[in-house]
Formats: sequence, C-alpha cells, structure tokens
Amino acid sequence: MTVTTELVLTRHGEANNNATGTVGGERGCTGLSPRGRIQIQRLAHRLAAEHRQRPFNAFYGTPRRRVRESIEIITEALPVAVTIVEDLRGPDHGDADGRPWHDIKTAFGGPPQHNPDQPYATGSETWNQYLHRATSTLRQILDRHAGQRILITAHGETIEAAHVLLLQLPPAARLGLGFVTDHACITRWQQHVNRFGRHVWMLTAHNDTRHLTEYDQ
Repeated sequence: MTVTTELVLTRHGEANNNATGTVGGERGCTGLSPRGRIQIQRLAHRLAAEHRQRPFNAFYGTPRRRVRESIEIITEALPVAVTIVEDLRGPDHGDADGRPWHDIKTAFGGPPQHNPDQPYATGSETWNQYLHRATSTLRQILDRHAGQRILITAHGETIEAAHVLLLQLPPAARLGLGFVTDHACITRWQQHVNRFGRHVWMLTAHNDTRHLTEYDQ
C-alpha cells in the first residue's frame, strides 16, 4: 500500500489542573505543571527527529493555555509554523470550569460521554455537540492537507474525536468504549491506497509514550 496523508496527534503535557483534578477550561487552565514541561521537552525532541526524516507540512494547535505552552516548547525544536484553530479547543465547560472533576462527575452520574446529549453543567456543551465541532474541524484540516503530513497538538478529547471520525463510529458504539490518552502521547493515522485504488485510514499507533520512559523511571 502507498501512504498518502498522515495525521499525527499529540496531547499536551500534564497541566496544573490535571494534577489537582480540576476542570481546565478558559478559567480553570493555568498552564503546564513542571512535570508537564519535562514531558513536552521529551516529546519535542522526538518530533524534531521525525521532522528531520519526514517533514511535517502543517502544524495545528488549540487556544487553551496548556496547549499553547506545549506548542511553545515544541516549536523551540521543531521549525514549523503553527496555526491555532479556535474550533479545535477542548469542550466548553460552562459553570464546571475550575471546579473539581469529582464533584462534576458525581452530580452528572459519570463523565460527559455517558450522557452525550445532556450538558454536564450550566452553560456546558454536550459531549455530542463537542464531537460535532471537533470532527468537523478535523475533517476540514484533513481535506486541506490531503497527501501531506499533519501534526496537531491538542487534547485527549481531540484524539478521541479523531478516532470517532476515522473509525466512523456510530453513536450507539461510542457509548460502550473509550480511549486512554496519556499526557504528551503520540497517536498516528495513515491513509493508505491499495492496489485497487481504495483509500483506507489505518491507525498505526495510539497513546505512544516511549519518549517519556527515561523521565518516568
């Protein structure tokens, strides 16, 4: 098979709100933790090495502070211009922003995915509203860069949205599964064209954190 488009998704490093278990929206996100900065430095080193072998043609990010700080570290090693896309941001949390996730999930009866058509706080998006926004934006990026190598630094929810889009998961299937995404992980999708001319998206890596091993020991 011939590889055409490649989508490489990376999650931000550990944020302060991740360490404290609080909801990290526009108000609740106060940036990367010290551990998160080290994680992203290791991720940046790996991405830069890849770029020297097979350059990235486009680099996208989201406006949340923890992602912007991750991108700042990555671009010190990776000479690719970044485009921040507002609609790639994580879910809009409404009144949950800055509050403990434990309290939000307890009141809602689980995470947002478990009741995907209901807002989990006053003013929040529903999970399906978030997925519609994120998958539509990802599709636009893929169409814009067909045949190229794309890097996106974003959120765990962004990686989940990419899986929903490229696996073509129906709503019923989404309620019974999930995806683990560690901080500073790498996920890879490649579009292959077989000898019959069919285009097939193939997941070649998910939640790859080999670059963090030395730090975590």
